[in-house]
Amino acid sequence: MCLGIPGRITEKYERDGVPMGKADFGGISKEICLAYVPDIEIGQYTIVHVGFAITELDEASALESLRLFEEMGTLVEELGEGVAGGADTDA
Repeated sequence: MCLGIPGRITEKYERDGVPMGKADFGGISKEICLAYVPDIEIGQYTIVHVGFAITELDEASALESLRLFEEMGTLVEELGEGVAGGADTDA
């Protein structure tokens, strides 16, 4: 389906000059590219699409979206098989 999923920034770093980080998606952690939102801070929420943070998002909207994705059963589907239970998967 390829939806934009809200995630909370938990780490920020650079890799080969590219701003990168990790985001938590309701217990699922993934590495993401922060090139489009380089000023985002740890603890803030962003919409992530195909591994790229594309815009900032307020916490209330992010949590509501995560709840709806989980309710529909699409959160794990969108983030990839085998990542449930808080597994950290590096891209």
